[in-house]
Parts: sequence; C-alpha cells; structure tokens
Amino acid sequence: MALLSKGRLSKMMLDILLEFPSGTKGLKNKVTLRLGMIGQMSTTRDINAAWNETKKKAAKFHPDKFILDGRNVLHWNDGNIKALDKEISNANYKKLNELADNENCNVNAMVSKLMSYYKKKAKK
Repeated sequence: MALLSKGRLSKMMLDILLEFPSGTKGLKNKVTLRLGMIGQMSTTRDINAAWNETKKKAAKFHPDKFILDGRNVLHWNDGNIKALDKEISNANYKKLNELADNENCNVNAMVSKLMSYYKKKAKK
C-alpha cells in the first residue's frame, strides 16, 4: 500500500523543485533526498510515477523556469534548450521512408545524409 498518493507525492516534489536555484543539476535525486523519510518509505515505482507527473507540472505551470524536452527530460529554461520539433506530415514521412529504401539505408541515416548535403551546399 502506498504511503502517499502519486498526486500528493508529486505536489511535494514540485514544491521542493521550485526551491532550488536555477541551474541545479541532478534534480530528481536532490528532490528525492529532500523528501526525507517519506521518500525513503515510498516505493521506487511511486517515486518514478510522481517524478514523471512533477516534470509535466513543472514545465506546464512554470514555463519560465522549466522546459520538458522531446525525451521527457526536465531542463532549466535558460534559453539554451530548444524543444524539438517532432511533427512531420504523413506524406513527408512516407517520402522519407521511400527515399531511404531507394538508398538502402534507414531513415536516421537518410536524414544524416540530407543534413550533411545541406550543410555542404550552404557553405558554397
């Protein structure tokens, strides 16, 4: 049985997170340590679930301080991190896959080749 609900644990984590100075590294570990006895008595599953919820809340309610990247990693919003554009139309996705098949490589390798080609053209 859980000591605290995921929501309550997440709220505590967010309150602790907001106390840290900007640029603090290892946020999850530091937040978990600051939970004290509650953190020690909570299961890893509960801690992880609450942390995932906390990251989303931090990025949503405090976008001036935090940003959640495409890999669901929480960063300080200091202007250095830009959220990745993960949107691609179905038509372009199909074209990219066809092009990769024609070149006998995967989509990741195809995108790398296209970027390299673009950079070479941009320098000229």
